Amino acid sequence: MKIFEALEQGRRWTEEERLLLVQVDRLAAEVIAPNAAKVDESSGFPWASVNAINELGLNAIFVPEAFGGTPMSFKLYLAVVRRIAEACASTGIVYATNFHAMKPLIEFGSEEQKARLLPRIAEGGLAALAITEETAGSDATGMKTRFRPDGDDIVVDGTKLFITNGDVADRILLFGKYAEVDDPRKSISVLVLEKGTPGFEVTGLEKKMGHRGSSTASLRFDGCRVPQANLLGRPGDGLGILLASLNRSRPSIAAHALGIATAAFKDTTAYINERKQSGRRIIEFQANQFLLADLATDLAMAELWLDRLAERIDADDKDFGLEASIAKMKASDVANRIAAEAVQMHGGYGYCSDFRVERLMRDAKITQIWEGTNQVHRQLIGRSFVTK
Repeated sequence: MKIFEALEQGRRWTEEERLLLVQVDRLAAEVIAPNAAKVDESSGFPWASVNAINELGLNAIFVPEAFGGTPMSFKLYLAVVRRIAEACASTGIVYATNFHAMKPLIEFGSEEQKARLLPRIAEGGLAALAITEETAGSDATGMKTRFRPDGDDIVVDGTKLFITNGDVADRILLFGKYAEVDDPRKSISVLVLEKGTPGFEVTGLEKKMGHRGSSTASLRFDGCRVPQANLLGRPGDGLGILLASLNRSRPSIAAHALGIATAAFKDTTAYINERKQSGRRIIEFQANQFLLADLATDLAMAELWLDRLAERIDADDKDFGLEASIAKMKASDVANRIAAEAVQMHGGYGYCSDFRVERLMRDAKITQIWEGTNQVHRQLIGRSFVTK
């Protein structure tokens, strides 16, 4: 693991950042990881882990100080996501979704909106990002949820599905189409729906292959009255806000995927250093050493790319959409390859739930699907080379 120790040393954290990461590592080892198998088996929400995260104040690292936060770098946030996801992928995505849903409010909300809606998140509240519908997956312009202005309110009607944290969120960043605008792209708007709004209903929870502790909800909005004051920007600003938010959430998903990949790689190296066949440790066979070399190289290169991207974002670079697609696509592909090889290297044991790699392989798959399928990212990257 010397390669990865050297990578970590090269990140040159400040003393404050280093101390926080030490606390996160302790939290992951003492609370989150021990709960992970139980959470997966029961499909129960990881409240114990989430409460411990809140006690450490980890939501505060992406909330501005004026609204109750203690902001730190985006690069540090990604490191926190990676560590939590390594311990428990379900808990990792619960935590990351708070950032995905609230960063657009931080970037595009008014001072009044932020002062009113963000303190709850800084205190440890949960958030959800509601985009996907039956007719609107990778193509968000197909959404049918409607926002109809009515005096000081916006009346919301529609449904959403596959919404992470949807049943437990205190704040939901909700995308829909403004009824007074006909153009399907220009009508997309976004508002913040608060917990307890009449007419809001959770209609179901998905039973999933992986991430079983992270709730994935179907939502219905039936005449929900949301104050006009909760609309971000103007009617029709939603698509631009959506694309900007995805550019930030995709590196976060990359960090989440790399946490899963790191767990699988560590489990594999530990197992094949101990397991013997024909009187030799499995790691002593050259073919297995070659495999480890390939996996370590893929993992290291994905981490380096994500570090580079995070540094650009921290430097306030605005044009990083393609780099974010590369990070998300590569990290999720690496996670799936390493998790699959981890199962293979464990043999029959890898197919049994007694070993963590079985869960890691299931958890890895969704990282190639959400925040834009990897096919969509390949299209975005590939068409950037088309000459005009």
